[in-house]
Amino acid sequence: MKKDIRKVRNIGISAHIDSGKTTLTERILFYTDRIHAMHDVKGKDGVGAFMDSMELERERGITIASAATFCEWDGHEINIIDTPGHVDFTIEVERSLRVLDSAILVLCAVGGVQSQSITVDQQMRRYKVPCIAFVNKCDRSGANPFRVVNQLKQKLGHNAVAMQLPIGLESDFTGVIDLLTMKAVYFDGEKGETVRTEEIPEPMRDLALTKREELLDAVSMFSDELMEALLEEKEVGRDLILAALRRGVIARQLTPVFMGSAYKNKGVQLLLNAVSDLLPCPSDIENYALDMDQDEATVLLTSTSEDPLVALAFKLEDRTYGQLTYIRVYQGSLSKGDTIVNVRTGRKIKVGRVARMHADQMEEIETISAGYIGALFGIDCASGDTFVAPGISLTMTSMYVPKPVISLAITPKDHKAEINMSKALNRFTKEDPTFKTHVNPETNETIISGMGELHLEVYMERMQREYGAEVTAGAPRVAYRETITQKAEFDYLHKKQTGGSGQYGRVCGWMEPITDSDFEFDNQVVGGAIPTQFIAACEKGFRNCIAKGPKMEFPVTGVKIVINDGASHAVDSSDMAFQAAARGAFKQGYLKAKPVVQEPIMKVVVEAPTAFQGPVMGSLNQRRGMILGAQDEGPLCVIECLVPLAEMFGYSTVLRSLTQGQAQFTMEFSAYKQVPQSIAEELEKKLNEQKKKVA
Repeated sequence: MKKDIRKVRNIGISAHIDSGKTTLTERILFYTDRIHAMHDVKGKDGVGAFMDSMELERERGITIASAATFCEWDGHEINIIDTPGHVDFTIEVERSLRVLDSAILVLCAVGGVQSQSITVDQQMRRYKVPCIAFVNKCDRSGANPFRVVNQLKQKLGHNAVAMQLPIGLESDFTGVIDLLTMKAVYFDGEKGETVRTEEIPEPMRDLALTKREELLDAVSMFSDELMEALLEEKEVGRDLILAALRRGVIARQLTPVFMGSAYKNKGVQLLLNAVSDLLPCPSDIENYALDMDQDEATVLLTSTSEDPLVALAFKLEDRTYGQLTYIRVYQGSLSKGDTIVNVRTGRKIKVGRVARMHADQMEEIETISAGYIGALFGIDCASGDTFVAPGISLTMTSMYVPKPVISLAITPKDHKAEINMSKALNRFTKEDPTFKTHVNPETNETIISGMGELHLEVYMERMQREYGAEVTAGAPRVAYRETITQKAEFDYLHKKQTGGSGQYGRVCGWMEPITDSDFEFDNQVVGGAIPTQFIAACEKGFRNCIAKGPKMEFPVTGVKIVINDGASHAVDSSDMAFQAAARGAFKQGYLKAKPVVQEPIMKVVVEAPTAFQGPVMGSLNQRRGMILGAQDEGPLCVIECLVPLAEMFGYSTVLRSLTQGQAQFTMEFSAYKQVPQSIAEELEKKLNEQKKKVA
């Protein structure tokens, strides 16, 4: 059976936290007969929403991982991805929008365009994803859908046009007026499954006519035929308006706005009609790949199943029986038993199981055709890999992966927890490109990094639940350093007499601070005062001392050691004796060279709306920050400064609360600088306390 690609829709549902994305998906699945009972996101009935299949998601009432499903409406096949709203899980939205053809931007009728709506809109812009808007929660007190339409225009720059009028608002919200058909639509029955159309209530007639005029005005820009009909004051057919609307939506120059309340089961069926009438099918969207043989020239992909395969792996999940790879087929088709090539590794892979996903349930199928989203089982690959038919070397452009902004040190409770923790970390870093992990060689702690405190908290909880790995988190320790500030001489004799041969070695010279390297050793001994065979032992002895400084046991940097004299004994001198002499000489000179503690200083760049410039600068000053400059770039203000790393922990949360979640920052290492006296004293106090505990 040949599938009609024009009847396929790949849509994402994305929005600010708590706008009702998952509830809307739940209702869509119910009305399309994919599920037979509706549940709440907060899981008051103990079940939770179908798309929130993770236990943690059901408990917290938030979406953590994007979930894919599919349904049918009015002869159209709709593939849906429900995405998280929290900025910490932004990679889930990125990877979903990368493979979708269109999206529904859900907005709250009370909150309107919020900070995360802006981020989601930027992501849609990055991948040129056409969208329609749905103003949800019209039944809540304070609902004002027309304010939201204005915010879409002003804050996001959309050419937003209302397709419907609400009949009543807040607790009186009963239905909508469809401005296309000029009918009032009500949703009857316990679950709103019966759609009833009536004439427009008389008091609303004038407003409906005015809003229809506005709608036709906006839409006529996309159809000469429609414009002519309007100028001649002819009756305009519904199909003509829909064709013009669709053209405007696909060109991303028009955003139709629909209204309703998913929770109260109102307006969802009309939104589904809009998905099939207005949103693009895979062949309406131009997708490009890079030809690796032709110096990365761009190639326009066709959406036909007969051409050679090009598919993108956009999300990985580790299941009990192996890795599940979510893929989007752009061109060609992918069937059970096919041989495909991973462009990144060049390896050939034989396709075993092919499936379609319905949240956490799998349905095995034979083939994924062009334009469809499916999943492969048991294939080893990374997120963002391109699969092609043998003989061609096209690769899809990868998605944008933001850099982690926060780190934590984690310690397993016991050996069993340590083994399970490493399994969990292996899986999480493979699945989520924004989650990184490494072992700090100085403190020997496992450090995890991510997009925010909630992000890391969720992964730590998942380690415990899914792997039984109990871990405790501590603030990451800052990698302090020690160095010297002046030249100091040393003259040290190491002499030890025991039964048999003793130990003897004398080392003289000086140490001085340098800026361009951590350690330098200069041998200026003449006349064999220290025999040549022991010079290497002296250097080794000095090098061993820089790992742990005598002042506060931090690594030592920026020291040059010069030896120019010494003495040896014909019988008692040995490598070991000169190593010990060098260690003694280092301590002797180091304490005279006025050692200081240094801390890492980070270059921090904060991007925040201009209105928040004052509070942001204030918060950086409080953190011992030194502002380098600030300039306005459009609506944003970009502030550059140098801040000690020790002061930056937890800053992402502080910055978000200061700026209503609208600011973001990047941080990179700049240099080591001396710590202020008061902080050096605090560090010394902590070190003494630790020593007491150990003792």
